[in-house]
Amino acid sequence: MTTTTGKTTDDERGLLPYPIIIAATKGEPQAMNIACRHYAGYIAHLSMRKLRDERGNTYYGIDEDIRDRLHSKLMQAVLMFKI
Repeated sequence: MTTTTGKTTDDERGLLPYPIIIAATKGEPQAMNIACRHYAGYIAHLSMRKLRDERGNTYYGIDEDIRDRLHSKLMQAVLMFKI
């Protein structure tokens, strides 16, 4: 079963289409954006931390610094990826 989201087709395995990967490794901004959106949920999951508000209450939330670092590392890894 395939579903279409925007200009890409997501298959059952949740993989990025090969042309998107090729374009992202060449530095095309639109393809890089698609790749970053593909991994946004996973990055958000990895960025979850136990945080405290100003009253001392503890809650789980996304640490923006960690999220930004993971996003940057993903972009660097995509650009260095050899096909």
